[in-house]
Amino acid sequence: MGIITTFAKRYTSPIPPSRMFKALILDSSNLIPKLLPDFIASIDVIRDHDEDPPRTIEQVNFTPGANMKCVRNRIDELDEANLLCKYTMIEGEPLGEKIESISYEVKFEGDGEGCACVVTSHYNAVGEYGIEEGEIEEGREKAMGIFRVVESYLLENPHLYN
Repeated sequence: MGIITTFAKRYTSPIPPSRMFKALILDSSNLIPKLLPDFIASIDVIRDHDEDPPRTIEQVNFTPGANMKCVRNRIDELDEANLLCKYTMIEGEPLGEKIESISYEVKFEGDGEGCACVVTSHYNAVGEYGIEEGEIEEGREKAMGIFRVVESYLLENPHLYN
């Protein structure tokens, strides 16, 4: 195991936390490809029965214009009561040769009328390689883009994900 580098980012939204959690986490495999068809072709949910206990793997399949083929995320914890999701990217182009895995904690909490989403990422480097914050900025911006697209969709459709 190499050096683990941790970063945290806080996003805010006028959408209540439970709605954002339901849309962005619980229904992501349906909603995200629908909202971003030029970037994400599909999200396949796979059960890994070789693990004990069996775990869920989500494979995000990108469109040809996305500069990536796919990533696989292992769902480590899904806590609906506390609006928390923990998952680990275990395969995909973002890992490259310098990163073994990336673990994420996504937590939604109330923030006035809306919510705050705190994303903590733990980069497990190969060997002694240290991750600099600037190296992850592009991925962070893409995640923020997805967050804002879902937020806009929920603002336009206040009857959904209640």
